[in-house]
Amino acid sequence: MSTHNDTIAAELNLGLRNVTAVLTLLDDGATVPFIARYRKEVTGSLDEVAITAIRDRKKQLKELDDRRDTILKTIGEQGKLTDQLRSKIEQAGTMTQLEDLYLPYRPKRRTRATIARERGLEPLAKIIASQGGRDPYEAARHYVNNKNEVPDADAALAGARDIIAEWVNEDQRARKRVRRLFERRATVKTKLVKGKEEEGAKFRDYFDWEENLSKAPSHRILAMRRAEKEKIIRLNISPEEEDALHELERIFLKSRNEAADQMQLAVKDGYKRLMAPSLETEMRVVSKKKADEEAIRVFAENLRQLLLAAPLGPKRVMAIDPGFRTGCKVVCLDAQGKLLHHDVIYPHPPQRQSARSAAGIRHLAEKYDIEAIAVGNGTAGRETETFVRGLGLSDVMVVMVNESGASIYSASPVAREEFPNHDVTVRGAVSIGRRLMDPLSELVKIDAKSIGVGQYQHDVDQTALKQSLDDVVVSAVNGVGVEVNTASAQLLAYVSGLGPTLAKNIVGYRNDNGPFRSRKELMKVPRLGAKAFEQAAGFLRIRDGKHPLDASAVHPESYPIVDKMAATLGCSVPDLMAREDLRKQLRLKDFVTDTVGLPTLKDILKELAKPGRDPREQFEAFSFQEGVEELEDLREGMVLPGIVTNITKFGAFVDVGVHQDGLVHVSQMADRYISDPAEVVRVHQKVQVRVVEVDLRRKRISLSMKNVR
Repeated sequence: MSTHNDTIAAELNLGLRNVTAVLTLLDDGATVPFIARYRKEVTGSLDEVAITAIRDRKKQLKELDDRRDTILKTIGEQGKLTDQLRSKIEQAGTMTQLEDLYLPYRPKRRTRATIARERGLEPLAKIIASQGGRDPYEAARHYVNNKNEVPDADAALAGARDIIAEWVNEDQRARKRVRRLFERRATVKTKLVKGKEEEGAKFRDYFDWEENLSKAPSHRILAMRRAEKEKIIRLNISPEEEDALHELERIFLKSRNEAADQMQLAVKDGYKRLMAPSLETEMRVVSKKKADEEAIRVFAENLRQLLLAAPLGPKRVMAIDPGFRTGCKVVCLDAQGKLLHHDVIYPHPPQRQSARSAAGIRHLAEKYDIEAIAVGNGTAGRETETFVRGLGLSDVMVVMVNESGASIYSASPVAREEFPNHDVTVRGAVSIGRRLMDPLSELVKIDAKSIGVGQYQHDVDQTALKQSLDDVVVSAVNGVGVEVNTASAQLLAYVSGLGPTLAKNIVGYRNDNGPFRSRKELMKVPRLGAKAFEQAAGFLRIRDGKHPLDASAVHPESYPIVDKMAATLGCSVPDLMAREDLRKQLRLKDFVTDTVGLPTLKDILKELAKPGRDPREQFEAFSFQEGVEELEDLREGMVLPGIVTNITKFGAFVDVGVHQDGLVHVSQMADRYISDPAEVVRVHQKVQVRVVEVDLRRKRISLSMKNVR
């Protein structure tokens, strides 16, 4: 079987040597982050996007090969595998080409054509298909046979046309031409199912919709499919029937006689009854896959931006999970996120205890030397934020935190294991506080689909979605790096080469033996062998360890190079890290070897200048507009601060602090034309927006970023 390296290199416009190197490393167990960061010499410095594309395309081609083998075996067992057919199947480059070749040999249930053949009508079908001068009615009389249920010439002709219709449907050239017509000119049309107006109100835009399938954006395709699934609309995908029949008649009609007339009837039947439904199904699959890919891409990019949101860092934090009836759960955390205390306050109706609640917050803030207060943005969030800000706590930052998914975490096995003696309200509040300190470390504990930055996530291919989101989490975790002595098992599990089992073993070893003092000590962790160490070590940080480079992204395999650099200058490694003047004296070419080239040497020098630096942005405090806490507080024309919570292809959702995100449509995002909202905003970005319209009944807010200063 072909390795497909040439195919992948050509399709992705990459060097064959680099593609081969990537696939070899992947086959040997290397991860995408490791290859991208530490094997630049052999890959030509390919980034994670290119390496992932190589990996995924290899998988697709493997699936194609597996299907090819199944088809060859099936046709071979039928005794119909000719050398010519085998050659065509082996050369087929797409799943569509393979399936077209297989179609005539695919095991079928008993069809109209099958019955006609059983009645001996195939020779008549061949006479008609030849479109010679012979009268088809005269020829049909020879096939009349009451025993075979062919009572007259019309019945014989009908059976022959059934056979021809199947030939038309299974003809590769015909399917290719009509498929091209579907791809270019098919229209997606919807019609409301009678009596579903009220039930399907949210799909009102699609009650009677029509547009070219090839131009329909992904979010509309997914919305229409969901409406169809919920039996609100009927959906049809097809080009103009006349255009399709014209294409087929150009292939199959050879004469102008009575046989050609019969052929024309058979062609029309073959298209309407067999080919059109088949190609519509195919187009549904293709358009769904395309829509899925786009939706997953947007979801993945939103997730990446959320995971890489600026961390507050190791600060002493009080976190409040707001509520009215049940009160507000309060927790106090130390700078490493450890739970120190929990309590409940009632600053709001119906059990308002304002003075007691205020005294409680002040007491806890002083007792635990609180530096920041995180308030969840759910029910009673703005009211609680206003209450806390009104306490006038000096030198204490108050921050609203998006709590999407916190309830999912609080009821999860991970949370129960972490806090076995506390209920879900305490766990949820802890999660809110830790999100402020380090969003990445806390969000990896939650199923990415529950975080709320995607659209139609339950409608897209779940396997593809999981792979893409896992890739994003792995990329984000390894891009930032992980402090091995404080990281949770959930965070460690995403480190290159580790996984859940080794992550738990690391935490277990740490609990039994105290903090790791060097990266080398990781080799003592049960089941963590040389391969896992090679993949993981560069992404794990040990601050204040025995070796100064253990806190950096320099891989242990490169420590001898740094030692050589320091020796060349007659200084120590810490001196080399601390002094830019020394680093400038280095000539990197002097350190090139057969395995280490300039890309790695440049990375090392860059890392020596800022060892272990967090690549995320610096944290900036944010506050919503005072006095704007409910939907009813909004007025048209208001200019408000907001935070981008989600990005779709049609716009961005922005939280302005009223418990309901507003939509900035793509047409309202800038003073110039924007095709993709991601050109202008990112998730968690702070923006200024103007209120365009407020629909209180439907709880919808329309916002604009145009001409807002």
